[in-house]
Amino acid sequence: MSMRIYVCDYSGHPFQVQLSRELARRGDHVVHAYFSDFQTPKGSLQVGPDDARTLEITPLTLGKPFSKYGLMKRRSQEIRVGHLIAKRISEFKPDVVIGCNLPIDALDAVVTLCDRKQYPFIFWQQDIYSKAIGDLLGERLGIAGRLIGRYYQLLERRAAARSSAIVVIADDFRQTLEAEFGVRGDRVHTIENWAPLGEISPRPKTNEWARRHRLDDCDVVLYTGTIGLKHDPELILEVAKSLGRRPRTRMVVTSEGRHADWLAQQAAKIPGEPLLVLPFQDYASYADVLGSADVLIAILESDAGTFSVPSKVLSYLCSGRPIVLSAPPANLASRTIQRANAGHAVPVGDVNGFVGAINGLLNDPDRRATLGANGRAYAERTFDIGRIADRFDAIIGSVRAGAATTETRGRIDLPVLSPR
Repeated sequence: MSMRIYVCDYSGHPFQVQLSRELARRGDHVVHAYFSDFQTPKGSLQVGPDDARTLEITPLTLGKPFSKYGLMKRRSQEIRVGHLIAKRISEFKPDVVIGCNLPIDALDAVVTLCDRKQYPFIFWQQDIYSKAIGDLLGERLGIAGRLIGRYYQLLERRAAARSSAIVVIADDFRQTLEAEFGVRGDRVHTIENWAPLGEISPRPKTNEWARRHRLDDCDVVLYTGTIGLKHDPELILEVAKSLGRRPRTRMVVTSEGRHADWLAQQAAKIPGEPLLVLPFQDYASYADVLGSADVLIAILESDAGTFSVPSKVLSYLCSGRPIVLSAPPANLASRTIQRANAGHAVPVGDVNGFVGAINGLLNDPDRRATLGANGRAYAERTFDIGRIADRFDAIIGSVRAGAATTETRGRIDLPVLSPR
């Protein structure tokens, strides 16, 4: 029997909307909503001629720029986005709601609506955001920041308690959810993230995008995507400086925001100007962007721990190019690259090792080809959207059948924080 499914994916990343497309193809009426004001790379977010007629893709906007770096204004906007999503859910009257990448204040508004209306909510948890908030604000504000972090931990815990099921991207989440959030293990399902195989296929290095940016006749080290709080732009700058000593070699960054602006300012100061900073590129050219590279790089800070898995690494695997990652060894992205034998995972802080791994691959085209092929083969074995959707279907089915009812959910009373 077909269902009405509302997927609220705050970021609008490629693989989440691919899941919505597949669920709609199977006959469900799926609304895929995303926050269009949020500055991040986005996937294919238009309904195409090959999509099922039961698919709707809906951008949500506040009609003004998003305040990414102003903490209080950002929080106010995230609360408003949460209420906007909740309003749209209420109008749609879904059988099931799936929430992904929602900031905690927005998540709370959505889960509160679902709890009141008795819409089963599946919490697709990409990160334990309250931990990141506590670490960041504790560093900035001391005791007051840690207290705010504690509030958000309680808020995220309440969302988990009210959810009918929780989908996590790594088994590492389970211990925290059970020990700190009080979630029963049978309500937690692990489905690792993926990337759309058909949309990100290996492309020749000499392609239209590469020619347009004069990258087809040089070696390219590429970083794509957000440079956020869990990324170190100075490490990218160090790579660019090292590449300045090589002939016909460029460090290319496609990103936007404060750190990307800083890198663009530094680019002119490097002899030979090997660093090229470009804005986010249209998703239609993303495979060519990756294809222009000889080596792909990604970065996570030490406090990212095991919970944060950059989706760019999964897209990189699809592209057939080798990867060099700076991240904690315990992080799933590090383990995935090693599992796939698709490149090098270098511990955080080992700048020489990171730069050395990149230069080593630039000097060894055969090794690059082997590692890139290994990555693509891993993606083809692992990123089958049919099998992935089967698992989500099973979870949705169990939720609809009442395997997790309101009696299994807990209630946690929290103090009210004003958005202003």
